[in-house]
Amino acid sequence: MKILVTGAAGFIATNLIPRLLRNGDEVFGIDNFFLGKREYLAPLLEHPQFHFHEFDLLDLDRLAALIAEVKPDRVWHLCANSDISYGTKYTDFDLKGGTLVTYNVLESMRRAEVKEIIFSSSGAVYGEPTVMPTPEDYGPMLPISLYAASKLACEGLITAYAHNYDIRSWIFRFGNIVGPNPTHGVIHDFVLRLKDDPTYLKILGDGTQAKPYVHVEDCLDGMMFGHATARAMVNYYNLAVTDQTSVNEIKEWTFAAMGLDPKDVKVEYTGGSRGWRGDVAQVKLDTRKMTALGWTPKMSSAESTKRAIRETVEQFARR
Repeated sequence: MKILVTGAAGFIATNLIPRLLRNGDEVFGIDNFFLGKREYLAPLLEHPQFHFHEFDLLDLDRLAALIAEVKPDRVWHLCANSDISYGTKYTDFDLKGGTLVTYNVLESMRRAEVKEIIFSSSGAVYGEPTVMPTPEDYGPMLPISLYAASKLACEGLITAYAHNYDIRSWIFRFGNIVGPNPTHGVIHDFVLRLKDDPTYLKILGDGTQAKPYVHVEDCLDGMMFGHATARAMVNYYNLAVTDQTSVNEIKEWTFAAMGLDPKDVKVEYTGGSRGWRGDVAQVKLDTRKMTALGWTPKMSSAESTKRAIRETVEQFARR
């Protein structure tokens, strides 16, 4: 099949694309390298079935022309500004890089009569819910970050295009995804900081923040299973695990993976009970809808986190 992937040089996409190529698909990737890494994409560029296009998805004319030429069977829409704190500094960043980009993708699909989109949303769309674990039908949704507000707006655009133009959609609201090829996030940041200075670690928040961490391999398994199994016009699922991992646990496991004695590392906590304005400090997502569909993750949050820490330490050691 012909598959178009947005955010092709990003964390999830660079783990997805090798799978698609192994399946025999022809893959067309787009990225502007704002967060995506050329080094993560480089091993894929020699593959004869992978075609990379470097441009900004805000360029509707260029995107529409490419989709009209390729006529992909499916779009994996994975690009976004996933660094929530960055979007707080530049208040139109998520509007442009999330909401308007998603409109451009959908409009280009409509013009070319492309009928399937798989979208990476976020559990952050729920805001700070009063029901935990939080189910997919929870409401009202009151996101507290501009990133989450953009994700919720993207979901609305997708469901409206699905209704009006018969575009079948799969929306996955993630927990925290971890694994190889990270571009940011707590594991990425801890490893880099301790690599630069193994005697000091600055932590955003008080360390008690806890979320469900999903390994990217489980994430992709779940997305592919959901796409193959759920056949409504609009399909939406929490994609997470049932347990949580705290920032303090990640700190301890990172010390161990890097061979550091905690007594030799000065830890400074900053920012109060949450890491930054817009950060949801406690997250639990109800996963029963995916379970009822027939899928469960192979790894718990703790197992996913420990594996991702090892992978990140090994990957950065090779740099």
